[in-house]
Amino acid sequence: MSLPEREIYRQRFQGEAKFRQMLWSILCEHWFQRWVTEDATVLEIAAGHCEFINSIRAGKKLAVDINPDTVSHANEDVEVIITSSTELDGIDSESVDVVFVSNFFEHISKDDIVATVEQAKRVLRRGGQILILQPNIRFTARDYWMFFDHVTPVDDRALREMLDVLGFETTVQLPKFLPYTTKSRYPRAPFLIRAYLRMPFLFRFFGGQAFLVAKKP
Repeated sequence: MSLPEREIYRQRFQGEAKFRQMLWSILCEHWFQRWVTEDATVLEIAAGHCEFINSIRAGKKLAVDINPDTVSHANEDVEVIITSSTELDGIDSESVDVVFVSNFFEHISKDDIVATVEQAKRVLRRGGQILILQPNIRFTARDYWMFFDHVTPVDDRALREMLDVLGFETTVQLPKFLPYTTKSRYPRAPFLIRAYLRMPFLFRFFGGQAFLVAKKP
């Protein structure tokens, strides 16, 4: 018997909705937007509460999640597709410019991680990019298992190896980027978050999540 996913996330993020919306708005504007042109087609895999896909500026926005509650979190300009990350049959091949995946791979098996990235590669246009934000086990080992639904330890070097084997060209590999969780040493004020993103030397002191960008040749 598994714990109900809805209850896990309700308790985990209780009281944080407003902060998370503000956080993702700043992250998109001051970091992720540089990889997304305003006429791009963007797909977020495991979109959850849609904080990224709602905040990013793009021509067409798609959100995939297995949880039907995702529909209630998406803005009107986001098309939500309820499906597994390993079965993106409803999205045409080579129709997407950017795929974004955040804090997801630790929740699924290695086989499903590979299948998800293979599906991302299929839907990406040539030259399209996958952006991965991911807790990095080599810097968060002490607290990695504080969340009951974590099942797979993920390392930025292992992610890079997988991307290479699957035929991607990795262009950005930051072993440390954002703090591990909003429950840890996250700056809370908007000006502090913007300052953090402008000073990458801080990443090595506070970062617990890796960030990788890889291009489909």
